Amino acid sequence: MLISEFFIMVNQPTLLSTQLFYKNRVVEVTLNRVMLGFWKEIETRRKRSASFNCISKDADHHFLLVSEIVGARETKETEEDQTNKDGGRKHRVLLYPYAFTVSYTERTKHHCWRCKDIIFHCLDEAQRQQWVQTINNQLSLLSIRPKRLLVYINPYSGKQRGKWIYEQRVAPLFSRASISTDVIVTESANHARDHLKTEVDLKQCDGVVCVGGDGMFSEVVHGLVSRTQSDSRVDQNQPNQDLVPCALRIGIIPAGSTDCICYSTTGTNDPVTSALHIIMGDSQPMDVCSVHHNNTFLRYSVSLLGYGFYGDVLTDSERKRWMGPSRYDFSGLKTFLTHQYYEGTVAFLPAEDNLGNPRDKIKCMTGCHICERGANNGQLLSGAHVDKMAEENSDKETSGDGVWRVIRGKFLAINAASMSCACPRSPRGLSPYAHLADGTTDLILVRKASRLDFLRHLMRHTNKDDQFDMSFVEVHRVRRFRFVPKQNNGISEVDLSETSGKKICNQVCTAHPNNDTSHSNWNCDGEILPHADIQVSVHCRLIRLFARGVERRTTFDTYTWSVIEGSSLSWQA
Repeated sequence: MLISEFFIMVNQPTLLSTQLFYKNRVVEVTLNRVMLGFWKEIETRRKRSASFNCISKDADHHFLLVSEIVGARETKETEEDQTNKDGGRKHRVLLYPYAFTVSYTERTKHHCWRCKDIIFHCLDEAQRQQWVQTINNQLSLLSIRPKRLLVYINPYSGKQRGKWIYEQRVAPLFSRASISTDVIVTESANHARDHLKTEVDLKQCDGVVCVGGDGMFSEVVHGLVSRTQSDSRVDQNQPNQDLVPCALRIGIIPAGSTDCICYSTTGTNDPVTSALHIIMGDSQPMDVCSVHHNNTFLRYSVSLLGYGFYGDVLTDSERKRWMGPSRYDFSGLKTFLTHQYYEGTVAFLPAEDNLGNPRDKIKCMTGCHICERGANNGQLLSGAHVDKMAEENSDKETSGDGVWRVIRGKFLAINAASMSCACPRSPRGLSPYAHLADGTTDLILVRKASRLDFLRHLMRHTNKDDQFDMSFVEVHRVRRFRFVPKQNNGISEVDLSETSGKKICNQVCTAHPNNDTSHSNWNCDGEILPHADIQVSVHCRLIRLFARGVERRTTFDTYTWSVIEGSSLSWQA
C-alpha cells in the first residue's frame, strides 16, 4: 500500500469519534468508511485534531480496515470477563460499564486466517448501540459480501466430520457476520448436483457453499454450471459451444481427504480460513474444462484429468473404498509395480506465448498478471474444425482456431492440470506454475520410461525439484486437446522382452484392470470417465470462488504501522 493511498483512507469523512475504554486505558476511537482507528490518549498542551492526519509519533497507533471486520456486537459482562482477566475490571465496570466487541480477521502462518476480537467499553447504552449499529451498517454497504448462503454438507467426506466442522467452527462465524443460511445435509451421491439443477431458486441466495472434499465441490460445480446453461438455453453437448459464466460464487469448507482445490486456491486446508474468505466476499475466477466424447457431454473438470497412471490408480481404488483414504496409497503402489503404458495420439491447441509456460516459475497468486492477460486475450477460442485430427504422418494440423500439434507415442501418464493441484502431501502440486483463470490447462505427457525413472518423476512431486526436467516428460500450456487411444494394440518383439520382465510384478498385481486391455481410464477430478477417446476445451473464468488465490507474503519496511493485536499494515515509501 502506497503512502498516498493510506492518507486517502484516513482522510475519509469521520462517521464516529469518541473516547472509549480499552485495556485499562482511555483511547480515542474514530471510524470512517474505510478504517477503524484508535490511539492512546497522550497528555499534551497542544490541542490535537480529531482527524487521522495529525498523528503524534509518541502515540500508540492502531488501525483496522473496515473490509477486514467480520462484525460488531454488544458484549455481555460474562463474555467480557472470560476474554479479559486484568486487574482493572472494577474500574472499568464503574466508569465504562457498557461493552461491545469488534471481530476481525488476522493473518497467521501458512496462509491461515483467524477471527480475533477486540472489546471496547462505553459510558452509556446509547453510545454502545450507536457504535455497533454504525459499524454493522458500514459492513452492510460492502456489496461483495454475501448475506444469504445455500450450504450443502456431505456427512461422509473424509473422516465423516463435515457436519461437526460446519456446526462448531463455521456456523458461529457466519452468525457473527449476520449471514443467513439454508443448510442441506446430502443423503446420497449427486444429491447437491440434482438439487441445484432443478429445485433451487438461485435468485434467493448470494452464493453456494459446499462442506466436504473435492468430490462435493465437483457436485456443486456440475449442478450450478448445468443449471446456468439450461437457464440460458445453451447446449452442453456441443464441444465448441461457448458456455455462460455462473453468477453465483462457490465457497469450499474443506472436510475431505485431500481438499486439493481448496489448498490450491487459498494455500491452506483450514475450515476457519475458508469461512472467513466467504464472509469477506472474496472472489477468485476459475477456469473449467468441459469433456466430450464425440458430440456427447461427459463431465466438467476443474483440477485434474489423468489418463494412464492416475486413471489406473482411481479405477483400482474404487474397488477398495472399504479401506478409506489409505486405498489410494495401496492402489498407487500396485499401479506403479505393474508399470503399464498405453499407446495413442494426443492433439492440442497451444496457448499464446504471452501466457507464459508451465516451467517459467511464475506462480499463480493473488492479483496474478498472467490470469489477467489470459482474460484480456478473450475467453474460449472459437473454431469450427477443432474435431478434425491430423493426417496419419503429420505432426501439425491447421484449423479455424490455429495450428494444432499432434503427438503419437506410448505413455505412462497423460495429465491435464488446470491448477497446481497442490495439497499437503504435494505442496508444489502436479504442475506448480499452472494458473487458475488464464483460459488454459497444462498438458503433461509422460512417455514410456523405466520404472526407476518414473519413480524419480513421481518423487519430484513432493520436493522442490523440477518434475518436468526429464527426457521422457514434456509439458505444454494448451487451450484445447484431444486424445485417441490406439485400438487393438499388437505386441512387438521389443514389447515381448519387456513383458517378460514384468511377470513378477504382474503376479503381485493380478487384479490390475488394464493388463489385458488396450486403453486406460480417465480420472476426471476423482471420477472415472466411460470413454477413453475424449475432447477437452477450457472455458475461461466459468465459475468464481469465495477465495482470493494464494496471498503473497507482506514485506515490512520502515513505514510499517501497528494494527490491532499484532497484525500489520504496511506501505512502501
